[in-house]
Amino acid sequence: MPYAKGMDLNADAGESFGHWPLGNDEALFPLLTSVNLALGFHAGDPLTLHAAVKRAAQHGLGIGAHPGYPDLVGFGRRAMALSAADIYASTVYQLGALQGFLNIEGAALQHVKPHGAMHGQIHEQVDAGEAFCEAVSQLYPGTRLMVLAGPAGEQLAQQAQAAGLRVAREAFPERAYTADGKLASRQLPGSSIHDPQQAAQRALAMARGEVVSLEGQLVALKVDTLCIHGDNPVAVDIARAIHEAFDAAGLTLSRLGASRLGLDA
Repeated sequence: MPYAKGMDLNADAGESFGHWPLGNDEALFPLLTSVNLALGFHAGDPLTLHAAVKRAAQHGLGIGAHPGYPDLVGFGRRAMALSAADIYASTVYQLGALQGFLNIEGAALQHVKPHGAMHGQIHEQVDAGEAFCEAVSQLYPGTRLMVLAGPAGEQLAQQAQAAGLRVAREAFPERAYTADGKLASRQLPGSSIHDPQQAAQRALAMARGEVVSLEGQLVALKVDTLCIHGDNPVAVDIARAIHEAFDAAGLTLSRLGASRLGLDA
């Protein structure tokens, strides 16, 4: 299977809070083409968000909003019983926070990507997905929504397109998958990958449209963008390894919309 061309490389970032640093945005941003910024609910704070917007703009990155559950203690990865109305209102609230700093820095929003347990809820629950897409489309008509690449993301992709949004399908080189195309629970052994070379080889496989699941099955993926979690302690090493692997394969990394990406397909 041929490689996709012009793959985007994004990371979840801007996740420090007060005196508690998380991730290495300074070293990671130069290695990315796009970035997803925490908005103060699952991580981040106003000072961190403003600094991250500035840094992203300086590096020419596509800036994305990364709304999540109001759960700083659990980093937005714990299950919460948010209603569709809660999803809608909290998403509008968080996107508004980012837009203020975008206005100040003269930057534009490239995409929106849900975080953590909210990501799982809106992919799985129809009413939650509809509420999230409605919030995004009302504030940013026609913008891109990142959804999980593969069969597990198609319901949300269809909801996004019905709301007039474009779709960017995302895969995770440093996260394991199950045979049904979902991300493996972080409670499972091997769910997170910390070997940069292994992650880089998985990134190349994803650029070919496939990934091997924890069960050893080949899962087909149509991928527009690859994600690195900024809280992975070796995130910078993984990003460098992906660059090296792509360079060796004659492939380029470019931000969403700058190449052949089939975002509406």
